[in-house]
Amino acid sequence: MKIITWNCNMAFRKKAGAILAYNPDILVVPECEHPDKLKFSDDVQKPTDICWFGENTNKGLGIFSYNHFKLKRIRTHNPAFKMIVPIAVTGGNVAFTLFAVWANNPADPDGVYVEQVWKAINHYRLSKKHTILAGDFNSNTIWDRKYRIGNHSHVVDLLHKKGITSCYHLHFDQLQGKEQHPTHYLYRHQDKPYHLDYCFASADLTCKIQSVEIGEFDYWKQYSDHVPVIVNFADD
Repeated sequence: MKIITWNCNMAFRKKAGAILAYNPDILVVPECEHPDKLKFSDDVQKPTDICWFGENTNKGLGIFSYNHFKLKRIRTHNPAFKMIVPIAVTGGNVAFTLFAVWANNPADPDGVYVEQVWKAINHYRLSKKHTILAGDFNSNTIWDRKYRIGNHSHVVDLLHKKGITSCYHLHFDQLQGKEQHPTHYLYRHQDKPYHLDYCFASADLTCKIQSVEIGEFDYWKQYSDHVPVIVNFADD
């Protein structure tokens, strides 16, 4: 099973072919337009299922499944946490819950970005099994505010207590805040790199990681200020 998250920087319909060349089973796309605007060319693979969330039809959170995988929004979804959306994923060898993430809520006085993730993971009863969080967290330990509850390190620590860890950091033996592979380049400038996009998974899934790939700036800069995070899990 291959899971990819990629902030497409809008106009996904014009860029879908580039990411679909990597043959995802599950694709999380922050800054994706509403499905009514997704007019794919004939040579682009069509998804099995689409879930989309947002208020701006040009810029929301899209989740796509391919092959035999199916998606369904979990009824306990609380739209107050923008945009962290629980999705039931079925059709594979193991059913799991995907929390698709585009941490971005300018209306919340408690915090726009990682604070949304903090609130969501405290609200939902995250299982220690069959759980994945993937998307643009808009956060990194380097921006932790020491006395603010719900910073990036707090999120990582709480997930860790549940046995949920970052696939990238586990696979490459990296420390939070010391990442060697950026996922975002501010203004598409190579000298402004940050690691903002993540795929966290429970221990029953991380033990099946076969590969983790971070996209190359030189190729992806033509499409977005973010590069994809690609995680391949072995099937049972």
